[in-house]
Amino acid sequence: MPLIDSHAHLDFYNETPTERVEVLRRAYAAGVHTVLAIGIGDGPATMHQALEIAETASGEGLPQVFASAGIHPQEAAHAGPDALEKLAALAARERCVAIGEIGLDYYHFDNPDIATQQEAFIAQMRLAAKLRKPILIHCRTSELATPQAKEKYGEADAWEDLLALIDEHWTPHALPGIMHCFSGTPAEAERSLAAGFYLSFAGNLTYPKAQGIRDAAVLAPADRILVETDAPFLAPIPLRGQRNEPAFVTQTAAALAELRGITPEELADLTTANFKNLFPSTR
Repeated sequence: MPLIDSHAHLDFYNETPTERVEVLRRAYAAGVHTVLAIGIGDGPATMHQALEIAETASGEGLPQVFASAGIHPQEAAHAGPDALEKLAALAARERCVAIGEIGLDYYHFDNPDIATQQEAFIAQMRLAAKLRKPILIHCRTSELATPQAKEKYGEADAWEDLLALIDEHWTPHALPGIMHCFSGTPAEAERSLAAGFYLSFAGNLTYPKAQGIRDAAVLAPADRILVETDAPFLAPIPLRGQRNEPAFVTQTAAALAELRGITPEELADLTTANFKNLFPSTR
């Protein structure tokens, strides 16, 4: 069965008029026949771009493209009423299957303060619950951040804050979601799974220092795992340092299959079935 890239920023492929189509053709040729295009843009003003790609990208030799829409925590200061109204309108469209990526990011000094990020996150969870759409979570803690960012965010832990907000504002709705580019600990994986989330593994699964991610990838139930690129970021080994693209999800999938002691074909069957269970409209 073909693979699905559950998280790619297709709107970033615009360096030439044909770059995006070329990327999508390479994905299809590599056996990646569905891509979830992430609709955060450079902020709310451009978060519609992924959905436009999903609604227009079709043809022989091209993957199916679905989209999300959301306001990234880095853009939380722009999550005002107008932006949320735009998000609601985008999310109601058929090809938009999820809200995201949303969440918390205490990694960059330039990011909004904690209260602003949390307010935007809560507002988008409420919107997603109203529309009965899954959410795609971005979580990056300050543990490895610059000294300036550590000083700004202090002792706050993005994972602890995120899981607490999910428990209060999302779990009561009994709706699922994805921990995108899961980069937490096995304990955070367990808590995410208990909250009803799928764990999506990206190219950093293959990096030498990512043993905690690999441990989480082994413990996750077979029916709750996905693979992604986060393209154009995080190219997997042996392609690390290159500009990532959906075709490269095959490398991450092979690494995940090896970790779990199954064949790449079995991993493809598994993650494709999981994606379609999470997003029935993509069947």
